[in-house]
Amino acid sequence: MSGNNAVTIRTRKFVSNPLMARRQFILDVLHPGRAGVSKADLKEKIAKMFKVKDADSIILFNFKIAFGGGKSTGFCCIYNTVEDAKKLHAKHTLVRLGLVEAPVKKGRKGIKEAKNRGKKIRGVGRRLARKKAKRAE
Repeated sequence: MSGNNAVTIRTRKFVSNPLMARRQFILDVLHPGRAGVSKADLKEKIAKMFKVKDADSIILFNFKIAFGGGKSTGFCCIYNTVEDAKKLHAKHTLVRLGLVEAPVKKGRKGIKEAKNRGKKIRGVGRRLARKKAKRAE
């Protein structure tokens, strides 16, 4: 980064949260003359600032750029390990970061059709129908 496009990072409301195995704080990023700063660049700088070994244990989210530009504010969590992050942080954020695989969802129509098929089968035939359905999968 060149001198005229320098990026300054400040932290506010720093809390060490042992129950969640993390350090958390509000991050103020000053970036005059730039539209914004990528989260990858911020992760790099924060890793250096807080001496974090694995940058994947740093999670940045909820960034808002101030009106007129030049300043962004967001939230940062630095977990003790990547495993702690996977266990404790919100799943949708982890999917977005590529740390966890997205769950495969069934289609709405398929679910409704299966429900209606199930309604038609009663009594003794129910067990056979379940067996057929398992084989079909």
